[in-house]
Amino acid sequence: MSDRTTPPMHALPDGEAELALVVRLPWEDVARLGQEAGRLAAQMQRPVTLDEAVSHRLRSARVPAAHARPEQPASASVASLPRVSGSA
Repeated sequence: MSDRTTPPMHALPDGEAELALVVRLPWEDVARLGQEAGRLAAQMQRPVTLDEAVSHRLRSARVPAAHARPEQPASASVASLPRVSGSA
């Protein structure tokens, strides 16, 4: 996929973003994605592409991102440090 005319990411009207990337996978993983697409197609009663199957799989396996956690105030992190006794 060396098409440089398509931007690597763009916003969608529904508030999501679409990201284009190339992933090298073993055939076993491609077969599993095909099975996932088949299950999803049966559930949705329509054909499903491997792209849709991957997107669905990623959405259903969401884990809260570490960067989305609120930061601790500096005083809280300093207060949790051990006290040092003696003089320098």
